[in-house]
Amino acid sequence: MLVAMLQMIVVGAGGGKWDLLRSNIGVSAMHMQLLNNDRVVIFDLTDFGASNISLPNNRCRDNPKDLTLQHDCTAHSVEYNVASNSIRPLFVYSNTWCSSGAAMPDGSLMQTGGFNDGYNTVRVFKPCNDNSCDWQEFSNVLTHRRWYASNHILPDGRQIIFGGRDRFSYEFYPKTSGADLAVELSFLKDTRDPTIENNLYPFVFLNVDGNMFVFTNNRAIMFDYVRRVVVRTYPTIPGGDPRNYPSSGSAVLLPLRISSGAVVAEVLVCGGAPKGSFTSANNGNFVTALNTCGRIRINDPNPQWLMETMPLARVMGDMVLLPNGNVLIINGAAAGTAGWGIARNPVLTPLVYRPNNQAGSRFEAQNATSIPRMYHSNAILLRDGRVLVSGSNPNAYYTFTGVLYPTDLTMQAYSPEYLDPQFAPLRSNIVSPASHSQLGYGQLLTINFTLPQPTINATTLTISIVAPPFTTHSFSMNQRLLLLTTSNVTSLGGSNYQLRVSTPNSKILAPPGYYLLFLVYQQVPSPGIWVQFK
Repeated sequence: MLVAMLQMIVVGAGGGKWDLLRSNIGVSAMHMQLLNNDRVVIFDLTDFGASNISLPNNRCRDNPKDLTLQHDCTAHSVEYNVASNSIRPLFVYSNTWCSSGAAMPDGSLMQTGGFNDGYNTVRVFKPCNDNSCDWQEFSNVLTHRRWYASNHILPDGRQIIFGGRDRFSYEFYPKTSGADLAVELSFLKDTRDPTIENNLYPFVFLNVDGNMFVFTNNRAIMFDYVRRVVVRTYPTIPGGDPRNYPSSGSAVLLPLRISSGAVVAEVLVCGGAPKGSFTSANNGNFVTALNTCGRIRINDPNPQWLMETMPLARVMGDMVLLPNGNVLIINGAAAGTAGWGIARNPVLTPLVYRPNNQAGSRFEAQNATSIPRMYHSNAILLRDGRVLVSGSNPNAYYTFTGVLYPTDLTMQAYSPEYLDPQFAPLRSNIVSPASHSQLGYGQLLTINFTLPQPTINATTLTISIVAPPFTTHSFSMNQRLLLLTTSNVTSLGGSNYQLRVSTPNSKILAPPGYYLLFLVYQQVPSPGIWVQFK
């Protein structure tokens, strides 16, 4: 009966549940990152005046370079504790406006760039459980200023940083002594539309061969960053419309299924705005957003885009990889583009994209929210399978009245349909390994779990590992999901079971760092546990 109901949900009307977690988190959630202690670092920018939460202990930020408020006693970053649903203010000094980042192998967040005094700055946040940790900042350590750039973790544990406003280069951090200066990449310049750009926050993904897939505007390349050469140029996405900021679509590397055969890598790019939309919006004409997605197998001998049509047009959407391998498309607007006050018609209805369904039957609308999530909104996956949603500030300052879309400081959780109570009998719990276990590459891992079923269908059981991304401006940097092949599923008596699974065999497939590991049975994930690949 439960299986039949789940199949009905897959093909029928969508579900999901919305909960308001907090009415005010103090800052606008322009950037978010889940860390391995189940806390979320959230931050806005610093140059546009006071936030809505004070720094503790009468502390103030005195920055003579601030363009608006040089003596500022409010916080522009907070830490959200998922377990206690509480907020802790953090101290960030330099301007983080439209910056980038990724989690490092040791679990810390390394965050780069920004605006003004933050252009060349690196910031590090090392997670802690006693509320003692805060931002550390390192000024003038990036070779080029990085504003609207994109980062990705590499197999050697460094980050590669691509692009930024008027910066057509890439560089690495941490730096190697005496080396690792910025390197020009003409593709980033060639894809810039004069006066409009459409090449900011490029979509970058680590391919299964170790090269970088880089998409910006309406084109993509495969780039060998070791030899500094473009090894493949892909066809322009059909229609030729821009998909990057400010015509902000979103993109994901679809789940990588790890087996004994070749790993198929596919990229999905969804939404955006038609050519000319940014100029039109600034003149008061809000063009309908794109309703198409392009999907491409990036390692095919002759890769071509497969175009699909979403039920809803969307610009500034977020794409979240769910533990069961589906993609949640959430937030955004139906007209206009990214930028201050130049989008209209919030899209309140999320979509689920099921990549393994037949083309034409992959999208499904879910239950709608009542809160618009426009420019500067975010969504990230939590360990319990919910999706944390916050942000929306299409105004240059914190503006709560007299505007069409006021600054929004609320925080919500979206619970996908797999968390519905009716599917509790399909929800497993991982008993071992313990959370925060260290895993090796190419390791045969034994997992003990409970599942309230007298017998189970092993063919519908899988293990997924998810790299929690750094999310901003409709792109989740370093987002990665691997589906692992299970074997030897055995009963230990009662509701206790055991399986074995082979971990990824290289740092290219799973760069070092912390991942969420889920056991998924008939599309219903367990709560995740943290594991670390070293």
